[in-house]
Amino acid sequence: MKKKILSSLTAVAIATSVISTPGIPLNPVKVEAAQDALKPTYETRSEIPDEFKWKLDHIYETKAAWEADVKKVEQMANDFTAHQGKISKSQDSLVKALNSYSDLMRLTDKVYVYANMSFDVNSTNPDLQELADKAGNVLTLVSEKTSWFAPEVAAMQANKLEKYLKSDEMKPYAMFVGDIIREKEHTLSTELEKLLAQISPLSSNPEDVYGALMTNIKFPMIKDETGKDIQLSRSNFISYMESENRNVRKAAFEGFYSTMEKYQDTFAQTISGNVKAHNINANVRNYDSALEASLSANNVPVEVYDNLVKTVNDNLPLLHRYMELKKKLLEVDELHMYDIYTPIVDYQADYIPYSKAKEMVKNGLKPLGPEVQSIIDKSFNEGWVDVYSTPDKRSGAYQWGAYDTHPYMLLNYQGTLDDTYTIAHEVGHALQSHYTNAKQPYMTSNYPIFTAEVASTLNEALMFKEMYNNAKTKEEKLYLLNQYLENFRGTLFRQTQFAEFEKAIHDMDKAGESLNAEALKKLYRDINAKYYGKTMISDEEIAMEWARVPHFYYNFYVYQYATSFAASQALSKQVMEEGDVAVKRITENFLSAGSSDAPLEVLKAAGVDMSTAKPIEDAMKVFEQTLDEMEKLLEE
Repeated sequence: MKKKILSSLTAVAIATSVISTPGIPLNPVKVEAAQDALKPTYETRSEIPDEFKWKLDHIYETKAAWEADVKKVEQMANDFTAHQGKISKSQDSLVKALNSYSDLMRLTDKVYVYANMSFDVNSTNPDLQELADKAGNVLTLVSEKTSWFAPEVAAMQANKLEKYLKSDEMKPYAMFVGDIIREKEHTLSTELEKLLAQISPLSSNPEDVYGALMTNIKFPMIKDETGKDIQLSRSNFISYMESENRNVRKAAFEGFYSTMEKYQDTFAQTISGNVKAHNINANVRNYDSALEASLSANNVPVEVYDNLVKTVNDNLPLLHRYMELKKKLLEVDELHMYDIYTPIVDYQADYIPYSKAKEMVKNGLKPLGPEVQSIIDKSFNEGWVDVYSTPDKRSGAYQWGAYDTHPYMLLNYQGTLDDTYTIAHEVGHALQSHYTNAKQPYMTSNYPIFTAEVASTLNEALMFKEMYNNAKTKEEKLYLLNQYLENFRGTLFRQTQFAEFEKAIHDMDKAGESLNAEALKKLYRDINAKYYGKTMISDEEIAMEWARVPHFYYNFYVYQYATSFAASQALSKQVMEEGDVAVKRITENFLSAGSSDAPLEVLKAAGVDMSTAKPIEDAMKVFEQTLDEMEKLLEE
């Protein structure tokens, strides 16, 4: 996943909270338990060899250097108010303000990224907590001091702005100003924008409480495959859900969700507060819905969301068919939700050392050409990646960085095939950041998640094709086919399931209905039962799964995983069929585009039209063909 920060948003959305990275795997892949004896394990960060840690001194060599830039940001933010009331006087006045705004946001990115990345790998360090808190305070200050800017630009005469935008000096700001004009009816007065900026930290409170609660919940002890007592946790939950021993995965499933249920009312309060904040923001800004408000910030029509949900619903019989195959291969009388992650193909997947995983990624991405290979080498060898986990390191994975840094990738590598795919995924984000920063000016250097996740899942698709083409045995092919089907289930189907739930809870709150724990559990269980069909027993415990998903605090975020996955299937097909022609088109028109155009237009230039349901339908055909191939192999 790519992390996103405040200054990458348009000015009209500047009061929104920072989006943070998920803490659970998005596409769990079923593999045999890794060989524990081969796993490097570290209790503290100091134990990890430097070659496996990212080099944040590439950003700031010392804390004093960071503090100097913090003071500079504070001064720049205060100085920026000098432009207030003057930008409409002349083109030169507007350009000067835009230049100042760009410089301010560019440096804000840098200080914010450094502080939070430092904290993410050592979250029990109070000094780093203080650093992150200070960065957050600076971000709030910047929001306050720039809150007047969008309303004042929006208030300028349209014909004057259009004339200004034709000049060379305004070219770097054309999209930025264009977005302000596009969102003019949703931009409030200077006073209200300032007020929203001041109270914006409150909107992140539900997510903060949720994160603190999840960090402090202690899950029960369960017995592993050998009968040994082990501590169940957020980080090992999925690995035990993948166990071939049904008793182990059932114990993990029931232990995890029964514990979550003890806190159901608190979870309901946090998610309800989050939803209310979204709905209030949409109402204040004159949007028809929170969904429209969220998508409008990235210039994505609501129809894209609706097309996704409808098309996936139309194709649910394919997922039901896959569940029937799972039940048959697992040889169970009843298929339960705790069976969903377990391998259905008898294939030994050994622990993959990190060195081998890197080579697998490079081989999988060879179709993207030698230039990409050289960038990957650089990322692996020059301190871009933080590899191994410690108890106080943030879970999950992400790619982040600022315009004036190289991309960084956070991993929690455990040696599974899923971890290898995660490397390819984050490398996709890193490539997009690298190319965009090289080609785009700062103001169009960032890119929305809608396009970001296409780059990452494109890499995953190419990885699968390379591995499947080189598979030597029937068992290996079956294993890879199953893994690919699981990617579809975990991304295209599951993330759309999440998207449907997310829209429903916002609609419920808007209609005045209570988002209490029982209502949330019923809604989630009903949607889950619809997606998995009659073959699957929708266990009572699964009704609490909504509380495990941090994505629901990210304001209509998850649908983009599904749309991106569909788009990447189309682009990977073009790469394999067209070769260098497709690679050049994708690199120049997509990976290097940033936010220089609307995301739908960027993808259209790359070769896929997400304004229609066709990419989703085509992806469903790939899912069906993969399912056909697996069933055919099983019959041989």
